[in-house]
Amino acid sequence: MNANIASMHSSMLVLLLVLFTLANIFTSYLYLYPILHNCGFPGQPERHTSNGHIPKQIPPFRLLVLADPQLEGDSSLLNPEYGLFPHLQNLWGDVRAAGSMAERLEVTGAHLRDTFILDILSILQSYRKRLDLVGNDYYLAHIYRTMHWTMFPTHVTVLGDLIGSQWVGDEEFERRGTRYWNRVFQSGNRVEDDRTEGIHIEPLPQDGSWARRVINVPGNHDVGYGGDMTRDKLQRYERVFGKTNWETRFNLPLEMQDGKDQPELKLVLLNSLNLDSPVLEKQLQTDTYDFINEVITYSRPVEDRTSATILLTHLPLHKEAGVCVDGPLFDYHGEEHGGGIREQNHLGYDSSKGILEGVFGMSGDQGAPGKGRGRKGIILTGHDHEGCDVYHHLPDADDTASRAWTAEKWNSSTVEQEASIPGIREITVRSMMGDFGGNAGLLSAWFDPDTREWQFDYATCALGKQHIWWAVHVLDIVTIALLNYVGWSIFQSTPNGPKSTTEKEKTL
Repeated sequence: MNANIASMHSSMLVLLLVLFTLANIFTSYLYLYPILHNCGFPGQPERHTSNGHIPKQIPPFRLLVLADPQLEGDSSLLNPEYGLFPHLQNLWGDVRAAGSMAERLEVTGAHLRDTFILDILSILQSYRKRLDLVGNDYYLAHIYRTMHWTMFPTHVTVLGDLIGSQWVGDEEFERRGTRYWNRVFQSGNRVEDDRTEGIHIEPLPQDGSWARRVINVPGNHDVGYGGDMTRDKLQRYERVFGKTNWETRFNLPLEMQDGKDQPELKLVLLNSLNLDSPVLEKQLQTDTYDFINEVITYSRPVEDRTSATILLTHLPLHKEAGVCVDGPLFDYHGEEHGGGIREQNHLGYDSSKGILEGVFGMSGDQGAPGKGRGRKGIILTGHDHEGCDVYHHLPDADDTASRAWTAEKWNSSTVEQEASIPGIREITVRSMMGDFGGNAGLLSAWFDPDTREWQFDYATCALGKQHIWWAVHVLDIVTIALLNYVGWSIFQSTPNGPKSTTEKEKTL
């Protein structure tokens, strides 16, 4: 017997050693994956000046970019109004209404069959989905938390579709909002209203004061497309997640020898979901366009290259089919529902042109201020879960009136960025959902004193599918359970371990 026990202990110890080793390896990967994948914010390139060599530096602005978490909720759970076993509720009444004994037996059998096959399976499915929702929340939270403490961002943004449906009721909206702040972004904070009113200007922070603020962009699953958007939906969103249209400006504290203002980096958050028509509530669209006009009016002169704009919005700008995974798509409600936009993949061409030529002031007119090149900047969008990286530009044409904006893949674009060809990069950030690899974007911005312009660079970092997170935690739980079991078994089998009642009686 003792030999059998010793053999069993030996086998369990071997198994425990294997599981313990694997658990340490995979858990280390899970919590150090950004470092192991060599992720990082692109650095400010090294420079050679008359005073010597300046090595690669850490950019003063580092934006952690997350897209489309889409927190789901009660739509996939049991409806409490039906109870746990809805097929048993009418059993007695249906049996009494049956005529013969054979009919009563048939009715009883049908109800019991539905109870066991449908109700019990529905209960199991509901609890599985509830567990899945909790796990998904903590999977997303792991991405945010791990990227934050390994990459040291100065700012954080989520590019819309914070929750999974604009049609949920107010109570469910509040529950998802609570999960968003208490689970996924537990250490994050909503941007304060006093920083989103009017034009807020402050030095570019290096003290971490913005690192815990989460800049939330409204998505179609948060407030609806233009044909669904109401003031009530906007108000409840803004109460939980922050304003939908605002800008803030960060000044870089440099002494400019020519007496010009300090370099300025503008962060513009835009609700692009009601730019295209028709919309359900016209005034909400007017409010958005009024905001765009304010951004344009109070910007620095278009030829001032010491200023740059980072535009954060949900809907990508217009592109031809084949440039990104999502091609152009517009779908509308029927006339009985007002005929507004029900779904769209991109902004319309005119809306996109308005952003490029309005917010960024690009025209391609050599006689215009700044030779038509427009303002320096970059555009970050969500919505297309696969992600995309393009360069919007205005090609030369013999007939100036026929010039039209077009987009090409950024990594394969052959367009030379000359004064006569204005253009700007748009990055549609891949979703952070598990089905898309748990992606995170890393945007760096710095002011180049040689060119006297802001420069941008972008990188990505992905954890992997959510199954990795689940598998590692299940492995950890099994390992801890086996460790406790083996430890207790060895303790009981040792001479000094606890004795049974019979052994104690024999001793006495």
